Amino acid sequence: MAFPLFDLAGTRALVTGSSQGIGFALARGLAEHGAAIVLNGRDRSKLMTAAGSLKDAGHHVAISDFDVTDYDAVKNGVDAIERDIGPIDILINNAGMQFRTPLEDFPADRWEQLLKTNISSAFYAGQAVARHMIKRGAGKIINIASVQSELARPGIAPYTATKGAVKNLTRGMCADWAKHGLQVNAIAPGYFKTPLNQALVDSEEFSSWLEKRTPAARWGEVDELVGAAVFLASRASSFVNGHTLYVDGGITTCL
Repeated sequence: MAFPLFDLAGTRALVTGSSQGIGFALARGLAEHGAAIVLNGRDRSKLMTAAGSLKDAGHHVAISDFDVTDYDAVKNGVDAIERDIGPIDILINNAGMQFRTPLEDFPADRWEQLLKTNISSAFYAGQAVARHMIKRGAGKIINIASVQSELARPGIAPYTATKGAVKNLTRGMCADWAKHGLQVNAIAPGYFKTPLNQALVDSEEFSSWLEKRTPAARWGEVDELVGAAVFLASRASSFVNGHTLYVDGGITTCL
């Protein structure tokens, strides 16, 4: 029987940026496959609401409200989870943000904010968690990249730069940490209906363009990312390392 390969019972997953959207969907999906979950974000009230939803469904969940853009806060937060809650077997680096404006007008402070939120946070959390995983000789790290790791579109050049960096950071993490028993991979979502994309979802012009541009001819639903996350978090992917898995309705096939 193949299903035990995807069983996450007895594992614990930390998911950054998981009070809503893709992060929450992935946390819930891992919980449904047996993992205990640690939700992370900066808004404690949102985390409490999200945790309550998982607890009501019978899942094991805790919260940790450290800021993933603050190196010391991440290190201290991860160490506290390991000490007070238990070992982190799975890390999903999901925290991210978007800001859209023509590149010639892009504010420098927004550039710095995108770098810290989309790429520095993955390095901070990845390093903090990996130091514990390396001692145990095992661990799964999943970075959330994007179709913008491969593609570009007007008005989001800095976002594209950060997501390209996430893809190559994933490769670099694999190069350094695979020898210690860690598997580090990335999921690259296409266009999904999330709070981050709400303005685009609401735009009839953009949605029409997307449906024509994407072979699947529609937006993705966040629950459609769960299968990829469970695969990469489970024993089923034990020899998959440094890989970026595109879940995009085929949009990257049409460069």
